[in-house]
Amino acid sequence: MRSLEMLLVVVNIVLVFWILFAKNKPQRSLLLGFGVSAVILLVHGILDGMRWPMIPAYLMSALPLLIVAVRSLRSAKNKEQIGRKSLLVKRILLTALAVICSASAVALPLLLPVFAFEKPAGPYKIGTVAYDWTDNERDEILTPDTNGKRRLMVQIWYPADAKAKGKTQAYHSDIDVFAEGYSQMLNFPKLLFHSIGYVKTHAIENAAMSDKEASYPVLLFSHGLTGNKMQNTFQVEHLVSQGYIVVGIDHTYSSTASIFPDGHVAPLKMPDITSIAVLDHANKQWVEDARFVLDQVEELAANDPEQRFTGRMDMNHVGMFGHSFGGATSMQALMTDSRIKAALNMDGALYGELRIPEEGLNKPFMMMSADSSVESLNSPSEDSPIDMMKEVLPRYDHVTKGGNYWMILNKTTHLSFTDMVLFSPLFQLMQGRDVREGLNLINEYSQDFFDHYLRQQPFRLIEQHIGEYPEFTILQD
Repeated sequence: MRSLEMLLVVVNIVLVFWILFAKNKPQRSLLLGFGVSAVILLVHGILDGMRWPMIPAYLMSALPLLIVAVRSLRSAKNKEQIGRKSLLVKRILLTALAVICSASAVALPLLLPVFAFEKPAGPYKIGTVAYDWTDNERDEILTPDTNGKRRLMVQIWYPADAKAKGKTQAYHSDIDVFAEGYSQMLNFPKLLFHSIGYVKTHAIENAAMSDKEASYPVLLFSHGLTGNKMQNTFQVEHLVSQGYIVVGIDHTYSSTASIFPDGHVAPLKMPDITSIAVLDHANKQWVEDARFVLDQVEELAANDPEQRFTGRMDMNHVGMFGHSFGGATSMQALMTDSRIKAALNMDGALYGELRIPEEGLNKPFMMMSADSSVESLNSPSEDSPIDMMKEVLPRYDHVTKGGNYWMILNKTTHLSFTDMVLFSPLFQLMQGRDVREGLNLINEYSQDFFDHYLRQQPFRLIEQHIGEYPEFTILQD
């Protein structure tokens, strides 16, 4: 709950119960109470923006004015005709209504909060810029248009100048579009996702790039199937604040939604998953997306028309990370693209056309998994077109070969690696641990991995914590 929302709710609850139980309620005091509440409501509307979970609190603001209006219409004679029994019933009903309204005013904005990202821990501010890139060499296979080419929205975050100021990037540019995608993805009413439209990031749009370092290593980010390039903002902002350039890809028609500068919206098209072969084949398009985006990034690094990235991207030190299907994409891209030097897969089942050789990948790789996901891999699949234990689990046999790492986080779920656990405190109840502590753990270990392999810094955490610990287990052959 935001500060002004909390203030409004507290003031209105106090006001309502004063009205119910105070013996003397002068009209002047009622009007004063309404005035205070109305001012807070007005400031909240201007600074924060009004949202539907606050409706009970908004209605409570009008109560003193309503009482004044009723008093003016009711004569003293009518008041005398009301019996004590009727007054008691009326008092009980109004008290019950006040309790329900107060509970709703507290619960709704708490369950559907406008959450805030933690301030990035690194020394750099964060700048961001978006690109609309079309791969004219590839047809768009996810639409009926036979003439369409593969078009991608890409977001680049980068270390910004310490004095950079400007408009901060919204988490989602058009919440109505994204609420529809989230609704389709999670099978919840879209109304539940509208509060996300008020979430802000720490990224400053079109900020000047930091001159602290001559160039910065580059990381590609691939979201999960039905996710989007913003879904790991908690992690992207942390890595950028530590001196990385992060390139986020929206895999068009497989993302929550893609909104292009010309207003075109590419909605989520849920795939028809009938077998593991369907996902293996679909992953090929995502790997090609990553290859194309990396081609475009190389062009920016060589000659950016806006001169922001020219000579500032360290293309000799490129890594990739992703969640779920994007995590699988990261591993496949690591195996097929020599430009990618290290990859991190966050809870992505190992879909794709290539398998890890018996001797390992021969390139730095780290697998992060939720304990619940590992449990699913080791359990028979029911009512699913894919038998995880028979068809997917064997693909993990050589994950740690060659000195690579598999980190299993305790008390986590598939969504624990994304911003979505911040959407509602209900996720924390489902998970059984502090979700922000979990996100911080992911940040620390992902940074340690890339710092070692892309910046040649000694390990601070991973090598020091091989084995079982209360919060996680790290496996290595």
